[in-house]
Amino acid sequence: MADIQGSYDDLFTAVPNALAATLDAGDVGGSVAVLVDGEPVVDVWGGFADADRTIPWERDTIVNVWSVTKTMTALCALVLADRGELDIDAPVSRYWPEFAAGGKEKVLVRHLLAHTAGLPDWDGSVEELYDWPSATARLAAREGRWEPGTAAGYHSLTQGFLVGEVVRRITGRSVGEFLAEEVTGPLGADFHIGLSPEHDHRVAPAIPPAGRDEDYAASAPGNPAGSEAGNGVSVRDGNSLAWRRAQIPAASGFGNARSVALVQSLLACGGEVHGVRLLSRAGCDRASEEQFDGDDRVLGMPMRWGLGYGLFGSTYGWGGWGGSLVMIDPDSRMVVAYVTHQMREPADDTRGLDIVMSAYEGLQGLRA
Repeated sequence: MADIQGSYDDLFTAVPNALAATLDAGDVGGSVAVLVDGEPVVDVWGGFADADRTIPWERDTIVNVWSVTKTMTALCALVLADRGELDIDAPVSRYWPEFAAGGKEKVLVRHLLAHTAGLPDWDGSVEELYDWPSATARLAAREGRWEPGTAAGYHSLTQGFLVGEVVRRITGRSVGEFLAEEVTGPLGADFHIGLSPEHDHRVAPAIPPAGRDEDYAASAPGNPAGSEAGNGVSVRDGNSLAWRRAQIPAASGFGNARSVALVQSLLACGGEVHGVRLLSRAGCDRASEEQFDGDDRVLGMPMRWGLGYGLFGSTYGWGGWGGSLVMIDPDSRMVVAYVTHQMREPADDTRGLDIVMSAYEGLQGLRA
């Protein structure tokens, strides 16, 4: 069995075993964290940070978590809403007047968070993703693909710019700055949108699935021209310095399982973790308010969307291209986070689900 580092409660032995199983099956590296009541019951990692398996995965190794980043961007919006600075039911154009172009006057902030705004497609180049004014101006000028709120279509790249520009208009700060100053800073969480150079040595670059190279790009099943990682975005793009430095708040966040679980524990624990309160309980409950239940036009599958999170029974969260995942269970006050740089073909990837299920084994023992 693969060597696993870190610590865990004996009741949760199934979790490090599940991580070890991914490594034994050929994965290069990864980390898992399980927090209950905001406290770690699992904080483990293993494998290597590089494809050649020469650099060990360390406690502070970080990776691009792709669309798990969306949960961080959504949390920023929820914090602003809880403070009364952002009205979820307001038209986006209240905060971003240029957005009303193209007949989008009826798009509400909640539609941006719930993938129901009708702007799922990124029609610019990858390079244009790195230019915030250009990217947001492009989206502001677009017409919506459907009447807002009447359908859902996963906004794989665009959601971050849409929500992020509303955050910027209200606060005068980018999502990355707001997250660092108002969320991850107070919590001491090692998560970044817009990675600065001093962290480069800690990054484990993404590794494409077996038989693929760095030109690999995934497509959502219901929209072959689209991609969970974005239209035309490849592993090579995600491993570039330009991607790390940019703020693409739907897809370019860097962190480890520990930091993801710590931040999202705010929602599992009623808005307060380690004596730091960033949300009221009502503010937390907003995340799981159902906004849509039906077939997602982009993902090609049934989905329930809350405000920035996918809803799955009484739990919610989201996963990223390549396998990283976060699951929040407010009833159990538990968060499970798994991050990896080892991609697998989406149809063959059950790693995140397996790790979540292993965490519930431990929870049953804890609550017994």
